Amino acid sequence: MSFPWAKEYQPASPLTKWVDERLPLPRLIYNALGAGYPVPRNLNYFWNFGILAGLCLVLQIVTGVVMAMHYAANTAVAFDTVEMTVRDVNWGWMMRYAHANGASAFFVVIYLHIFRGFYYGSYKAPREMVWLLGVVIFLLMMATAFMGYVLPWGQMSFWGAKVITGLFGAIPFVGEPLQQWLLGGFAPDNAALNRFFSLHYLLPFVIAGVVILHIWALHIPGSSNPTGVEVKTESDTVPFYPYFVAKDGWAVGLFAVLFSIMLFYFPNQLGHPDNYIPANPMSTPAHIVPEWYFWPFYAILRAFTSDFFFISAKLMGVMAMFGAILVWFFLPWLDKSPVRSSNYRPLYRKFFWFGLVPTMLVLFYCGGAPAAEPYVMLSQLAALYYFAHFLIVIPIVSAIEKPLPLPYSITESVLGNDEGAQLRPGHGATEAVHADAAVNPPLQGA
Repeated sequence: MSFPWAKEYQPASPLTKWVDERLPLPRLIYNALGAGYPVPRNLNYFWNFGILAGLCLVLQIVTGVVMAMHYAANTAVAFDTVEMTVRDVNWGWMMRYAHANGASAFFVVIYLHIFRGFYYGSYKAPREMVWLLGVVIFLLMMATAFMGYVLPWGQMSFWGAKVITGLFGAIPFVGEPLQQWLLGGFAPDNAALNRFFSLHYLLPFVIAGVVILHIWALHIPGSSNPTGVEVKTESDTVPFYPYFVAKDGWAVGLFAVLFSIMLFYFPNQLGHPDNYIPANPMSTPAHIVPEWYFWPFYAILRAFTSDFFFISAKLMGVMAMFGAILVWFFLPWLDKSPVRSSNYRPLYRKFFWFGLVPTMLVLFYCGGAPAAEPYVMLSQLAALYYFAHFLIVIPIVSAIEKPLPLPYSITESVLGNDEGAQLRPGHGATEAVHADAAVNPPLQGA
């Protein structure tokens, strides 16, 4: 969005002026992450997860490139090369554990980022493209993480690959040829490991490209905010630098502390013990389970236990598992409420906190539990509500709900109903009153 009050970029030296005239990269950074990008003054800490997701992506790319220098995509030595990296390469243990735990940190941040979007209606117009690209990023992350989990070639890596790729066999007519094409054979072996390694190395750079599109799409309408009210005047915004750079910096510092505690004191806490046993096609683990960030969708997959006429339970589970993410693509059109933020939607807020959130927690728990009762029944109930929430609850609630009154402006939501602090109806968009500047500087609202 072009804000008339945004500061123009002024090169600070002859060198930066020369560079800017020939390659306007400094201007691009200034307008995207500096004082040239005004943001709503009322953003809370849920808006820090975007920068944390970018930090996690950089961490994964850097540690992944280092790990690739010592990895051999061969089933005879893959497991040993990973162990050699941990034991014999200088700082190899830190690279390996930072990469493994970085994947978990990435998904923690992304799940919170997505649920912030659910709650504050970040998928609504005019930000549909921002949301759609975000869902594409999540799907690419899932694919990248799955192929990365196979690379250590431990027991859980091998059997996880066999189970997940076996799901494609449930697709009528083309399932088995598709499965063999993905694996390069009839079972996970050298061909599959080479393919997964190549794609696992490539996809993070594809994700980085989509992230650039995601940020570009975001800068066209501007950032959303907790009220869901669009920016009207200059007093509604503050420059991204220095206010939100400092706020993001605090979040990055906290993230670094928590991640370091995990990395140095609990590096194997989220790993499965069976994956420290070399892959053995002749020995099936007692309980095959994917990484924790796949658990909700794995629970939905296992919730289907009986065939329905000519449709097998396996096929229905596969369709439901992918549908659980694909339904997010249609969310901007399923939710027809004129109000974005759930802070002003009392009925939807109840369904969110007492419906969707507990459902996801149940799916997380059941996805990591054995495929036995009562976990299967809980998965079925949770999966039923999950789809009902998006396909039934949201459309109906958005049609019948009576939202609470919205503040006239972002400034009003921050400073209260102060005639001298915001633009009132009847004034032009460029006739903002700035009487609050002396008493209430922008930092107070940030």
